[in-house]
Amino acid sequence: MPDSLFTFDALATLAGASLLTYLVVQYTKALVDRVLSLPTDLYAVFIGALVLAQLATGADPADWRVYVLSVANGFLVAATAGKLNDAALKPPKPKPSVDDSEAGM
Repeated sequence: MPDSLFTFDALATLAGASLLTYLVVQYTKALVDRVLSLPTDLYAVFIGALVLAQLATGADPADWRVYVLSVANGFLVAATAGKLNDAALKPPKPKPSVDDSEAGM
């Protein structure tokens, strides 16, 4: 088991970056809503891109492709974080088994 919950290797995965983006957005969106009129979806893309840009520490900061790739991947991370939010607010209901449907007849 790793010594810490978040490692750079874990954050480099879609799941890790999405989870961190979800948590940061959830804890800061009320403050951002008071200060800016920015939709939560775009705020999540910004946070996702920021998380991914921090992971590119070994890349050349003058290379514009690092930032374009971070923003493009930020959309993917934000979409996944949005699905995490949906699952947290409305967890999927278990499908009735065949035995349950026969019992009602």
